[in-house]
Amino acid sequence: MAYDQALTQRLREIIADRDDIVERKMFGGLAVMLSGNMCCGIVGEDLMARVGPGQYQSALSQAWVRKMDFTGKALKGFVYVGSRGIESDEELENWVKRCEDFVVSLPAKQPVVMLVFNAATRMTDH
Repeated sequence: MAYDQALTQRLREIIADRDDIVERKMFGGLAVMLSGNMCCGIVGEDLMARVGPGQYQSALSQAWVRKMDFTGKALKGFVYVGSRGIESDEELENWVKRCEDFVVSLPAKQPVVMLVFNAATRMTDH
């Protein structure tokens, strides 16, 4: 699944000042990792928002928000915000701030070294 490039650019502008952000392709979209923890991302035209268990029900009560259930089972603490709920930059910034507020409360994770076999079957670090 492709993800919305215009929304991706808007998200990148919001997080541009942070030096603890890494982008990863995940869930058929783009995930934003903050200090090694998943924070938010883009799936299709939706914002994937990690609001945490304490804000989960509150987030679900808002317009254009639904459970994140890409596996068929809801992932508690994560929601999708439909494109109509993040039309303005202010709305998108507010959601990203909510995600950051939760994720900064988590302990930072150490980067994972992935071993990849190249065509010559040598292992390389990535």
